[in-house]
Amino acid sequence: MRRRIFIAVNLPAEVKKKLLDYQVKWPELPARWAKPDNIHITLIFLGYITEEELPAVCQATKQIAAQNKPFLIKLDKVCYGPPKKTPPRMIWVNSEPSPELTKIKKDLEKSLSEDVHFHQEQRAFSPHITLARIKGWDWKKIEPEERPEVEETLDLSFEVNSIEVMESELKRKGPSYLVLESAPLEDEDIEDIENI
Repeated sequence: MRRRIFIAVNLPAEVKKKLLDYQVKWPELPARWAKPDNIHITLIFLGYITEEELPAVCQATKQIAAQNKPFLIKLDKVCYGPPKKTPPRMIWVNSEPSPELTKIKKDLEKSLSEDVHFHQEQRAFSPHITLARIKGWDWKKIEPEERPEVEETLDLSFEVNSIEVMESELKRKGPSYLVLESAPLEDEDIEDIENI
């Protein structure tokens, strides 16, 4: 049996709530909005992997997480995505470039490439959060001049303290996500027990 797996950063509940409040701003938009539990930043989408590969994914994620300290991510814009795509496929949130997140992604790809078969993206990593998926057929029915402008500047940040191995189950009402492994980042304030 194969399982649909990805590695992600989940967001604090209060940040999710602030982002989903944007639903009321564009009520006429033909879009399926994400459930609060589904809001995340994808680091690596591994696709369908085997049960035998899954322990290696969890182990590598824990090892890489332990080598990195907690850091801040700054969210700066709500907009249509991907950029220059017509019609747009999503409403998403952009983050400012994050060297820490990019490093974790690269380290994970390097570590996982030895044990897991997955397609590595060649394009530059652009962290984003999907808030809604546009219903393309309904979008095309709206006169171009009546399509809402979606562009909001954000000043929102949160601390990343862990990365998660997630499973995605595709269902009729949209995907459902389950955390399989939560890997904490190293906290430099925690002393080694042996030294206490």
